Amino acid sequence: MSPVVSLPRVRAHSVFDLAAHGERVALRTHEGELSYADLAARAADVAETLGGTRRLVLIECANTLDTLITLLAALQHGHVALLVPPGRDHVDLMARYDPDVVAGERLGRWRLTARRAGTAHQLHPDLALLLSTSGSTGSPKLVRLSYDNLRANAAAIADYLDLTPADRAITALPLHYCYGLSVVTSHLSAGAAVTLTELSVVDDCFWQLAAESGVTNLAGVPYTFELLEQAGRQDLHALAPTLRLVTQAGGRLAPELVRAWAQRGRRQGWDLVVMYGQTEATARMAFLPAALATTRPESIGVAIPGGTLRLDPAAGQSDGVGELVYAGPNVMLGYAESASDLAEGASLTELRTGDLARERDGLFEIVGRLGRHAKLFGVRLDLARIERACDPGVVCVAGEHLLHVFGERNQIAARADELRSRAAHAAGLPPTAVRVTAVDSLPRTSSGKPDLAGLGTQARDLEERRPTADPADAGDLLEALVADFALVLGRDDATPASTFVSLGGDSLSYVELATRLGDRLGELPTGWHLTPIQELATQQAANTRSRVDTSVVLRALGILAIVGSHANLFMIMGGAHVLLAVAGFNLARFQLGATARTTRLRHGLASLARLVVPSTLWIGGVALLTGFYTWPTAFFLNGLLGSDLWTDQWQFWFLESIVWATLGVLALLSIPALHRLERRRPFEFALGILAVTLAMRYLWVGIIAGSPARYALPAVAWFIALGWAAARADSRNRRLLVSVLGVGGLIGFFGFDLEDFARIALIAGAVLLLIWRATVPVPRSLVKPLSVVASASLFIYLTHWQVYPHLEDDFPLLATIASVLVGIAYYRVIRPLLRFTP
Repeated sequence: MSPVVSLPRVRAHSVFDLAAHGERVALRTHEGELSYADLAARAADVAETLGGTRRLVLIECANTLDTLITLLAALQHGHVALLVPPGRDHVDLMARYDPDVVAGERLGRWRLTARRAGTAHQLHPDLALLLSTSGSTGSPKLVRLSYDNLRANAAAIADYLDLTPADRAITALPLHYCYGLSVVTSHLSAGAAVTLTELSVVDDCFWQLAAESGVTNLAGVPYTFELLEQAGRQDLHALAPTLRLVTQAGGRLAPELVRAWAQRGRRQGWDLVVMYGQTEATARMAFLPAALATTRPESIGVAIPGGTLRLDPAAGQSDGVGELVYAGPNVMLGYAESASDLAEGASLTELRTGDLARERDGLFEIVGRLGRHAKLFGVRLDLARIERACDPGVVCVAGEHLLHVFGERNQIAARADELRSRAAHAAGLPPTAVRVTAVDSLPRTSSGKPDLAGLGTQARDLEERRPTADPADAGDLLEALVADFALVLGRDDATPASTFVSLGGDSLSYVELATRLGDRLGELPTGWHLTPIQELATQQAANTRSRVDTSVVLRALGILAIVGSHANLFMIMGGAHVLLAVAGFNLARFQLGATARTTRLRHGLASLARLVVPSTLWIGGVALLTGFYTWPTAFFLNGLLGSDLWTDQWQFWFLESIVWATLGVLALLSIPALHRLERRRPFEFALGILAVTLAMRYLWVGIIAGSPARYALPAVAWFIALGWAAARADSRNRRLLVSVLGVGGLIGFFGFDLEDFARIALIAGAVLLLIWRATVPVPRSLVKPLSVVASASLFIYLTHWQVYPHLEDDFPLLATIASVLVGIAYYRVIRPLLRFTP
């Protein structure tokens, strides 16, 4: 640790005049709103903790209130902030720059840890912020930004985007990334509001928060738009009705996509502004006015206010093409490669971007790079540097989704894992984002140099191939995960950007896929069904805990309770009603997870077919062979055409309720106005459905539901609606409300005897678990069998009626086991027929 250096007390620095905006809303989070005055006061309180001497503060940035207040405390009160992503190993940076204070989340709480009193550094008076260069390339080199850089860039962005205090942004990008940070600085400089969230744009809750917050401005990188396309979320106005502006930066978005999104924006009432920048220019250097997005989508536009662009000659380039050079007040002070560099002032007045460009009609267009650089996942990669870190004989190429390392077989065949690790470390990417490929000989140009264009084509071909074998044979984790999704969902078009929901997954495939992913990743993150495969690969768990999705556990226990009770092994009533709530929960998460109305309908009908086809085949087959069932039963019409007394034809009431309830929901949401309403207010809509179905329950059967009325759709639809509302309850108060309605609706449903209360207690406990716990701990030895039973639960229910009656009198345990095994066997046989693309 360096010796402490005594420095003068902090001067009054100010990037924003927060207090000038008074009681105007500055920030919104899930917990509420914070005014500019309150924000300024809380930043001042944290600054008091940081002390009066200028200090270097390393901040592990999440999109949270604690992060932003700590950052503002540093920027507003003269300290120097070093921003890093959370949850990573920062040993190299800590050793190289030796921060005085480390701020980040520890054991669920935000903490400021002082590593010394005072500071160990000479900090230049103008230095305000240290950022890695467009993400991290594995190098400790940082960009040094001044207070003037931050003020000038924020003011310029606010100027050309015409930001006013009426605007509201949302943090769709991380704060440690210069683009994400610039969204916050530009809006705060304009007196606008920012909604803080760590949710993804493919998460329903993100859009619910955006709609509730009245978000007007959304920022995205190319990957953001790819996710929106994959999730069917092209109608941004339906998701955020107040949206007026969408901005794009962080890499090149294909011109055809720029044009397509701009045209959508014109139809929906918002503008698309494409921007160009680098961290070295405090984020932004150029922007394309929205009016030109459809006619000049290949262009980066013009310099931002206060800046200038020019082209300098570049050797070997055609006429009109040169290196793009930018000058303006937002150009960095310079780079830092060690702590001693933090005392240096400005070392340059203009920025040589390294990009090759040309100018047409006053607009600039990027046509290539001077050196071998690329961007992947928003991280700028120096391919030559990565090659040097790996082996002189390899060649690196950036694909659409992966960094590819090519080498000749006789040199690298036995070193694939080592090279993947080296390349990942040098690139600052997870190993799952690197693919090593051995070839017989590297393709070369006529001059003997590696044929980079040819290798680029080969990289694209490798990414486009979809594995058809069992993914257990795949060596690369990302490749294996894509293969898992492709195999289980029957989707050969699965890509690293795909999600379970975007591929049309449903409750039948959810359990099987979750089991496969759990085997590879360990504990799955909450909301994995909405997470792109690439992100799942980067979030690989390093622990051995076994936590299983609550709905999976309830499906397994529910079907075991049904079969065991029917076989007289025990008497645990209520399993089918629990499964109805789980069905509604999964309906909301999966079939209704897609945003586009037509996509929802397509996914919903495909999922329904996966239930109806095997059920009709089995029931119809039994009817033809034995005459035990009638045709209304086989076609789920017993509730409408069957007897008012309990008969064997009522055995499939559970499936019948799910089929007709799902059809009803899909029909309801196929109405454009209701679809838009549900998208804008998903929880309130689900609550309304729950209220209607509860009213229907009381009108149909009164307080106590007798048999078989208690099994008819009008009496049990509210269980499905309850699961739907549980899936949409995203806050404590909402979960409390759904809990009260669920428990209240159960009172008296089965009667008031002791046995009835036991059934009510079991169902209430299961529903409360579904509402309040996303996962539950399960002994690792039970995870696989539990998941298999949950996957086959529908088929066990279907077939057990023909199995247990032959054994229940003398061998109830055998009757139960046989029923489960026959159902699993039918599932294994019929499963290939269920893998069709929705």
